[in-house]
Amino acid sequence: MADLFDPEPSPWGLRGDPHVWRALRDHLAGKEVPASVDEVLSLLRESFSLLVGLDVGHPMSSVYREQYAHGGMSSGMVCLDTWRDRLMPLLAERARTLLEP
Repeated sequence: MADLFDPEPSPWGLRGDPHVWRALRDHLAGKEVPASVDEVLSLLRESFSLLVGLDVGHPMSSVYREQYAHGGMSSGMVCLDTWRDRLMPLLAERARTLLEP
């Protein structure tokens, strides 16, 4: 699963997003990529929820999480909109590319 996270995207939504990205990568390191994109997305959503404390589909646009605060004005802010609209679809597309023969 960790291969899906390289290279890192740019730009990010808020300052906490790259720290969540790296936490997800580390959390999923050593796990095999599931057999389908739907299973990959399910694992990603479950892991995101565990690490951020909210489902990526939560209606809030952003949330503060102290563990992802590493300096800067929006430090610790995780942009759920960016994760829903861009980062999760990016990871799904990378999984699709990896799983296609």
